[in-house]
Amino acid sequence: MEFLGALLVAFVAIFPVELPDKTFVATLVLSTRYPPLPTWLGVVAAFGVQCVIAVAFGALLTKLPTQPVQLVAAALFAVGAFVLARGAGKADEQEQEQEEEFAAKAAEPKRGWRAAGASFLVLFTAEWGDLSQLLLAGLVASGRPVVPTFLGGWLGLATVSGLAVLLGRWLLKRVKLRVIRYVGAGVCGVLSVVTLLSAL
Repeated sequence: MEFLGALLVAFVAIFPVELPDKTFVATLVLSTRYPPLPTWLGVVAAFGVQCVIAVAFGALLTKLPTQPVQLVAAALFAVGAFVLARGAGKADEQEQEQEEEFAAKAAEPKRGWRAAGASFLVLFTAEWGDLSQLLLAGLVASGRPVVPTFLGGWLGLATVSGLAVLLGRWLLKRVKLRVIRYVGAGVCGVLSVVTLLSAL
C-alpha cells in the first residue's frame, strides 16, 4: 500500500506541473517534425534518466539530519508553487515562444533511431534542473520511498509527453495553460504544507 501511495503522490505532483511546461510543448513540436513513436520513446528515455538522477539526489539528502532536509524539501515545494502561480498569467505567451524555440532545434527531419536520439537530446538538455526534478528529489528527501517515487514521476512525465504526441494541438486549443499551472501550484502548495507539518 505504501508503494502505491508513493507512486500516486509522485504522479499527482509531476503531472499537473509538467502539463503546462516546456515538456509538453517540446514533445508536441518534435512529434510534428519526427515520427510520433520514436519521438515519444526518445523523450521517455530522457525522462527516465532524469528521474533516476533526481531520486538518487533525493536519496543522498536523506543521509543528512531528517528535520533540516524535510524543511528544505518543504521550501522546494513552496518555491515550485510560487513559480507556477507567478508564471500562470504568461503561460500562453510562453507556450508560443517555446514552440518556436523547439521548432528551430528540430528543423531537420529524422526517422527511426535518429529521431529517437534527437528527441532524447532535446528533452534531456531542456529539462535539466527542471521543477519536476526538484520535486522528485524533494519527495524522496522528505521520506518517500525511492522506487515508487521514481516510477510515479516517470509515469507522469511519460503521460504528459504521450498526450502531447497524441492530442497536443487539440488540448492547447481547449485547455488554458494558466489554469493547469494554478492546479500545479496548488499541488505543490499542499505538498509543502504536508512536508512542513511532518518536519515539525
